Amino acid sequence: MKKTTTILLATLLMVLMVGCSEKGGFKKTRSGLSYKIISDGKGPLVKKGELIKIHFSNKVRDSVLGTTYGSMPTYAQVDSVGPDYNPAEIFSLLRKGDSAVIILEIDTLMKRNPGQLPPSFKAKDKMVLTIRVLEILPSREAVQQDQMEEMAKQKQKDESRKVGEIKEIEEYLSKNNIKAQQTKSGVFYEIQNPGTGPQADSGKIVSINYTGYLMDGKFFDSNVDSNKQLEKHPLTPFEFMAGVQGAIPGMLEGVTVFKEGGKGRIFIPSVLGYGGQGSPPVIKPYQNLFFEIEVTSVKDAPPQQGMPQMPMPQPPQQR
Repeated sequence: MKKTTTILLATLLMVLMVGCSEKGGFKKTRSGLSYKIISDGKGPLVKKGELIKIHFSNKVRDSVLGTTYGSMPTYAQVDSVGPDYNPAEIFSLLRKGDSAVIILEIDTLMKRNPGQLPPSFKAKDKMVLTIRVLEILPSREAVQQDQMEEMAKQKQKDESRKVGEIKEIEEYLSKNNIKAQQTKSGVFYEIQNPGTGPQADSGKIVSINYTGYLMDGKFFDSNVDSNKQLEKHPLTPFEFMAGVQGAIPGMLEGVTVFKEGGKGRIFIPSVLGYGGQGSPPVIKPYQNLFFEIEVTSVKDAPPQQGMPQMPMPQPPQQR
């Protein structure tokens, strides 16, 4: 009887401990990260050095900060021990087909990353990340092959979607009596002043002033009017390489119809803008946009240097 009582007490203690540490089905990592894995229990755990192909969604309160759902998935390498207070901390606990919910306390992130979070975040907020493991891949070569296949599928989806988005923009232009022309890829442009300087040809370095709008007329960003900025930044011209890199595809192409000094509007289907990811929390997935622009400068790109003996830089941030 005494032995039975001891076993029962030990069992009860274990239940209480589990209940305290796994409230609501959530567990904690060694660094204090809360997580819950929804698993069918099939398949082996991902191994160190393998890569996982995932879809994710990231939210703070009701604002979606980022998502891959509706667009291409992303990939992440699995290490035996993930970095502290980082979603990668639980990657080695996942299997193909698993889903996970990860909660990060903004207060903790503020302490660990002072001055790096958006000012709209509050200390009491929680960042909720949901992920789903679509596939486990053995090498970066396998990832490259998978990415090519995903890109081909996404391109086909985008081309189909673009037909409807072009029709939506055409209806908007007709309703608002805007006389605009269309590029081969589906960008619409209205030239209010063509400009008299050099043409903003592909490969030229251009600087523009801009204000961006959703199709309902709500602004989302500007580098000429701080009252039309949702996230504050300096009022300086935006520079990129026309037709090549540094901006969303629709802007890269649209600017090439202008000369230095030119002004007008560019209307961009979502698949040539921010696509299925959008630019949360303002631009939702698959939202068409338009920009009022002024081309302030067009100049030749600097001569290309020899290949540097260092890692390749990250792509310029797109707006």
